[in-house]
Amino acid sequence: MLNNRIGIVLVTALAPGIWGTTYLVTTELLPPDRPLLAAVVRALPAGLALVALTRRLPQGVWWWRALVLGVLNIGAFFALLFVAAYRLPGGVAATIGAIQPLLAAGLAVGLLGERLSLRTVIAGVAGVAGVSLLVLRAGARLDGVGVAAAVGGAVVMAVGVVLSKRWVSPAPLLATTGWQLTAGGLLLLPVALLVEGPPPTTLTATNLAGYGYLAVIGSALAYALWFRGIRALSPASVTFLGLLSPLVATILGWLVLDQQLTGAQLLGGIIVLAALVAAQKQQHPQRAARRPVTERVAEPATTGPGS
Repeated sequence: MLNNRIGIVLVTALAPGIWGTTYLVTTELLPPDRPLLAAVVRALPAGLALVALTRRLPQGVWWWRALVLGVLNIGAFFALLFVAAYRLPGGVAATIGAIQPLLAAGLAVGLLGERLSLRTVIAGVAGVAGVSLLVLRAGARLDGVGVAAAVGGAVVMAVGVVLSKRWVSPAPLLATTGWQLTAGGLLLLPVALLVEGPPPTTLTATNLAGYGYLAVIGSALAYALWFRGIRALSPASVTFLGLLSPLVATILGWLVLDQQLTGAQLLGGIIVLAALVAAQKQQHPQRAARRPVTERVAEPATTGPGS
C-alpha cells in the first residue's frame, strides 16, 4: 500500500515538473509577447484531441461541472497567471502562488471534511519561504493589480483541485481531462484574440515544436497525471507537489541558460523539498465518512480505463 502511494506521488510529481519547463520553452522556442496564445494552444487542441480520442462527452450534471472545473483549473488560472506575470516580477508571482497548498488544505476542511494538521501548516509556511529564497529577488516591485491576480490564481487553482476531488467523474480520466482543457481553452480563446490580436501569420519550425510540446506534454500528459493524482491523493498532498515547478524552472535556468545559482537558492530548494516530503508523509484519507453515498459510489471508476 505504501509503495503504491509513493508511486502515485512520484508519477503525479511529473506534472509540476513538466510545468517547470514552460518558462524555458516559452522564452527559447515561442514567439515573443504572446503568452495568451500559448495558453490557448496549450489547452484547446489538447482538450479537443482527448475528447476525440476517448469519444466521450459529459452527461447530466457533468456538462456544468466540467465547465466549472475547466474554468477554475485552466481558463481563469491561465488568465490570472498572465496578468500576474506581466505586472509582477516572476519571483513575486511564484512566491504568492506558493500559498496554494495552504489554501487547498483549508478548503478541504470545509468541502471534504479533512483534518488540517499542524504539520501541514508548518510545511505550507516552509514551502512559501523556500520558494521565496529560490526565486525572489531583492528590490522586487509590487503592483496591486498584479498581486491580486497572483492571489486570485492561487485561489482558483486551489478551489479547482478541491472540487476535482469532491466531484469524481464516472468517465475515464482522459475524457474528463479533455473536457476541462476544452472548456478552459474556449474561455481563453476570445480573451487572447481581444488582448493579443490574431495569431502570427508565419511560424517557424521552432515555434511549432514549442507549441507542440506545450500541447502534448505540457497539457495532455501533464494534466492527465495531475488529475489522476487528485483522484488518488488528498488536495494538500497534490498541491504541495506544485512547488516543484519553480524548483525545476530554477534548475533549468542554471543548466540551460547559464543563470547564476546562489547559496540562498540552494537553501530554498532544500526547504521546498523538505516541505514536500513532510506534506506527503502525514496525509491520510479522511473523507469517505462525510461524503454523500452517491459520490462514494462513483469512486471505483477511477480504476477503470483511462485512469
